[in-house]
Amino acid sequence: MTSEERQFLRELDLFRGECEESSQHLYAYLAIHALAKRRKRVFRALDRYALFWKTVLRALQASALVTLGRVFDQDTPHNVDALLRLAQKTPAMFSKAALAGRKHNTGGPAPPWLHGYIARAHEPSAHDFRDLRAHVKKARRIYESRYRALRHKVFAHTVATHPDEIAPLAAKANINELKRLISSLLSLHEALFDLFWNGRPPVLQKLRYSARPAKGQAVSSRPHERLLPRPNRS
Repeated sequence: MTSEERQFLRELDLFRGECEESSQHLYAYLAIHALAKRRKRVFRALDRYALFWKTVLRALQASALVTLGRVFDQDTPHNVDALLRLAQKTPAMFSKAALAGRKHNTGGPAPPWLHGYIARAHEPSAHDFRDLRAHVKKARRIYESRYRALRHKVFAHTVATHPDEIAPLAAKANINELKRLISSLLSLHEALFDLFWNGRPPVLQKLRYSARPAKGQAVSSRPHERLLPRPNRS
């Protein structure tokens, strides 16, 4: 594997980690609220140890937004734009020849299926990367219009301190929109991962953002779908 491929994989894994961490903290925050709402015993327990749970919830809320901000922060070397630039400036690592090398790295004879697999593989075009950049641009607009100020002024830095300053920033937040935003970033990771390892076109799927497992669904790899215990059907 080339140094460019290794660097891309490191950046891709960092991107995945930031997205998953933001997702985990957001859904943990929401799960505690939902459980307290459904079960009076849980609500009483939270109320009894209010300072502890207030601390936990504040930390989860802050971490979800601070981590999400790192994905979009263009003042650091590791962010979503740097990941896409790296992918686009090194198209050779997405070539069919490079994919064949990754699929057949044992040094022995090539498996019989490899030739047909590589022939059907997708090599990304400039149009593919324009679509990916447009996806990120749309996600960035949402983040900057609704969540950046809240993240910077309340959680990352002590700028807004009075409730009258914080309230209008918090009022812009929309939980379902925030869940969709993080899911859209996880979808970008999946598309780039599949392009690199499997030669599939980088099509951005609309991911489920509900924490409830889909009916008949196997155990998911997505953090928000495995954060809560699955119901015991036995």
